[in-house]
Amino acid sequence: MKRLLVLAAGTLQVPIIKRAREMGYYVIAADGDVNACGFKYADKAICVNITSEEEMLKVALEEKIDGVIHPCSEVSMSVMGRINDELRLSGISKEQAIRATNKHLMREAFEAGNAPNPKSIITGSGEDAWIHFCNDFDTNAIIKPSRNSGSRGIAKIEKGMNKEEFIHLYNIALNESRDKSVLIEDFIEGPEFSIEIIVWNGTVNVLAVTDKKTTEAPHFVELGHNQPSCFPAEIEVTIKDAAIAGVLALGVNNCACHAEVKVQNGKAYLMEIGARMGGDFISTVLTPLSTGIDMIAAAINCALGIEPCLEPKTKKQGVCIRYFCPPKGELLSIRNIEALDDARVYEWEIYRKTGDMIPKVTSSLCRSGHVIVTEETPQKAIELAEKMIEEVIFETI
Repeated sequence: MKRLLVLAAGTLQVPIIKRAREMGYYVIAADGDVNACGFKYADKAICVNITSEEEMLKVALEEKIDGVIHPCSEVSMSVMGRINDELRLSGISKEQAIRATNKHLMREAFEAGNAPNPKSIITGSGEDAWIHFCNDFDTNAIIKPSRNSGSRGIAKIEKGMNKEEFIHLYNIALNESRDKSVLIEDFIEGPEFSIEIIVWNGTVNVLAVTDKKTTEAPHFVELGHNQPSCFPAEIEVTIKDAAIAGVLALGVNNCACHAEVKVQNGKAYLMEIGARMGGDFISTVLTPLSTGIDMIAAAINCALGIEPCLEPKTKKQGVCIRYFCPPKGELLSIRNIEALDDARVYEWEIYRKTGDMIPKVTSSLCRSGHVIVTEETPQKAIELAEKMIEEVIFETI
């Protein structure tokens, strides 16, 4: 029986843990939270610091694992890479993991590989960033942590803004950056997409293009996604070509990838690529539902060095996720939840309870729940999901 180590056992990792067991593999789930919800679905649960290379390498050796996977998260990518290096397992190396989680190193790889991406400058301090913004950028830009995810610390910076406001946004990005460095990049005006990918033996297989819905400036928090894309075929081709070029530039192999792209004036620009399954239920729920391809099984098999099956096994359909983001304040009540009692609802969850303080939406952690629906087409799925978001009433004060 193949033995799979899953780094992290939170809500987003539960589908991977469950599916791996269904496939007949022995699953060891590791997480720093003794109450991690995924533990109960694994064959063995280990409470350990998953960001420690030495601790996790010890676990991997003791458990005699055949593969390791860190889905829908980035905090332990270098740990996974180190394990792969030391045990000579399938998947990305530590060097590749570092490149795929550091936005500056990623930009350098994209430049070297001629993959389309916006101008990007790494900064040394708030003063240095201000000088670069004033002198090196002709239009609006984005300021972001070089290492983080979930829209944390990202903000739009506009020509004409004062230095005090700029430094405030810089410090937010700096505080959110895991390596304490900050990037300024050209602001790309246009729709945003994600691309779900399986890389096997050097071949980049695009499974799905996802349309994104985000908040407006300054933070661009993701409010929902739909598959298949509603955009014209020629735009999809441009998006896919950019994603494939980016994956090849990063040099990753035998893994899932989650690319993010924006399109401006018909040209695609790479925002970033994670050498992992995407979060927000995109890879684990939306892609299997919309394509009929079992992306979870494919990613698991890649980690175990087994050729993945990329043929559709179930019917294709339109699918959409939308997030509940009520006004900030104390949550007094949630009404009309019965609106979610619909056969077209695949799943829903409310993250808040009466008495909780609802924060302003500045990152994905600030969202208050979600609903995932299926329909004949993505357009119908979007219409249904947004109707349900409106019908469930969060009363705050």
